[in-house]
Amino acid sequence: MSNQYFSNKTLLITGGTGSFGGAVLSRLIDTDIKEIRVFSRDEKKQDDMRHAYQRSHPGLAHKIKFYIGDVRDLSSINNAMHGVDFVFHAAALKQVPSCEFFPLEAVKTNILGTDNVLTAAIEAGVRKVICLSTDKAAYPVNAMGASKAMMEKVIVAKSKTVDPQRTLICCTRYGNVMCSRGSVIPLFIEQIKAGAPLTITDPSMTRFIMSLDEAVDLVLFAFEHGKPGDILVQKAPACTIGVLAAAVMDLFDAKNEVKIIGIRHGEKMYETLLTNEEFAHAVDMGSYYRVPADTRDLNYEKYFVTGERKRPRYKTYNSNNTTLLTKEQVMEKLLSQPYIQEELSEREDLYERACNRLARLYR
Repeated sequence: MSNQYFSNKTLLITGGTGSFGGAVLSRLIDTDIKEIRVFSRDEKKQDDMRHAYQRSHPGLAHKIKFYIGDVRDLSSINNAMHGVDFVFHAAALKQVPSCEFFPLEAVKTNILGTDNVLTAAIEAGVRKVICLSTDKAAYPVNAMGASKAMMEKVIVAKSKTVDPQRTLICCTRYGNVMCSRGSVIPLFIEQIKAGAPLTITDPSMTRFIMSLDEAVDLVLFAFEHGKPGDILVQKAPACTIGVLAAAVMDLFDAKNEVKIIGIRHGEKMYETLLTNEEFAHAVDMGSYYRVPADTRDLNYEKYFVTGERKRPRYKTYNSNNTTLLTKEQVMEKLLSQPYIQEELSEREDLYERACNRLARLYR
């Protein structure tokens, strides 16, 4: 995607101090974007990010503006929304176990907070809003997934209330983002460094995996190609948790004990990116799927006299039937991540050994 779309424009990122926000800043800070607004609750993370960019990009750090607020508070979003051209809505409660214990908090942030962001964006005349969802929203079995599923419904419904020439609203849905804050890979590395057992829920559990760069690519693809109410999904590979743990241990030459702790509150054995019902209508766009919004109106008579006579039978798109990566393929994907490179930089011999091993494998 060309960066011309952002030339002299203002972008607001909700939850902007998170891993995704940091990846967007890294991608766009060197372009001729006019301003990037980081909206979040945590002043400490904002201060850390401010100082980090003042050090790394002293001539460009002035482009980043910080707004303290909460998506639960419409007035605080309104304060940040004036003059904004585009919004990437990433603010959310994402931890499955914590949402199981505090489901109403997930409702307030993921559902009501999203409605607040969209309301503020529409009132301010924002041109495009791209919202971030998760594979846990498909066939949800936990509070986090259910709140994200309702978030998607809010997005689709809200997209029908506004002229898309004025404000276009669409959504992305993706799987686990490698090395993001609170994810399992940093946990494994912490356990390796501490000499503690690696805690694995179930070795045969599968999860989609994508890099932070791929997460940004998906949002930018949605930005360029999304239509009102669309849900856009990347075709992502997956691996088992057992393979992921083995790949991390191999990279760090670790001999830690592996401890199986069992499935936690609200977890699935595999995740789904497209349901059977969505797959039946999905548009294949090469590296991505587009799920168009249902544009039927609220005319109940239609539901009694018309309908689909025959719906094509499709399987779901889940982490068990996508491409499953081997340990070596996971290692290769991990080695491309800046977080892993930084962690391995303390041991240059490990980094070189892993690179040489993979080079021999794919020679």
